[in-house]
Amino acid sequence: MIASRLTGLILAAIGMLVGGAAWAQTTFKMNISVPKDSHYGVAVDTFAEEVEKRTQGRYKIQNFYASALGNEREAIEAVQLGTLDLVLTSTGPVPNFVPELAILDIPFLFRDYEHARSTLDGPVGQELLKKFEPVGIKALAWAENGFRHMTNSRRPVRTPEDLKGLKLRTMENPIHMAAYKAFGIIPTPMGISEVFTALQQGTVDGQENPISVIQSFKFDQVQKHLTLTGHVYSPSVILMNKGLWDGLSDEDKGHFLDAAKEAVKANRARIDQDEKNGVAYLRSKGMEVVEDVDRTQFQKALEPVFAEFSKKFGEENIRRLREGK
Repeated sequence: MIASRLTGLILAAIGMLVGGAAWAQTTFKMNISVPKDSHYGVAVDTFAEEVEKRTQGRYKIQNFYASALGNEREAIEAVQLGTLDLVLTSTGPVPNFVPELAILDIPFLFRDYEHARSTLDGPVGQELLKKFEPVGIKALAWAENGFRHMTNSRRPVRTPEDLKGLKLRTMENPIHMAAYKAFGIIPTPMGISEVFTALQQGTVDGQENPISVIQSFKFDQVQKHLTLTGHVYSPSVILMNKGLWDGLSDEDKGHFLDAAKEAVKANRARIDQDEKNGVAYLRSKGMEVVEDVDRTQFQKALEPVFAEFSKKFGEENIRRLREGK
């Protein structure tokens, strides 16, 4: 009788341990460079909800906002090394890890959002995602920052001539810097978390970012002029440590990819909303906005560097992106 009860207790204890292991929750940390209330914030929050729901609580994503775990370059490196699990990052610092992807930062590469999104969601974009794997990173999906526009505190910008001599913060990206030098800009690379203070103190005259970022970081408080140049489409990408990815079951890999797709939908919806309402909002905050921009003038000013980009990346590769094939 006693032996029977002991056996029952042991079996019950084993059952609890096995059951506990079956329901153990694994938490992954994810970093973004912008505040929670942003196009990135809504993306990673959606990703976290979807992962937990689809894996029935076996995986949880803990999000960190506003560069809490490092700026974008630091976060990508941490994902590569395995000291951080996931990051949603712009492509600005990506060429430091995957040089071929600098091609995405060529100015005036994409006509509009439909063109950019369909290209990156299609075969060309999926080929580019695979280029992360040899450096220890799994790219789950393309998201976006949006089309970049220029702000400054000195004067309205209506033509390329108006840019000459302006000291603008740029991303740590050689393609951007080469293009902006061609405009006569003095490019000053720095992390996004440093930009507000640099603008406030006059260390730089201006910066360039999509409407969503200009709003999220409240640059309207330290910038007077906004010009809707739309000079670069800025993608972003959801990255995961490849070792962690390889450790997932095939079923869970599917869940993570599906969660990333939902995150991208939320990200793009927020971008669309910010593009629709953002300019009016920034104008209401006192910014003077130049909307009617002749982009052909800006493209013409970049013809010398376009020739360099063709040599660097190959005309055929650029053509595939421009045609979305």
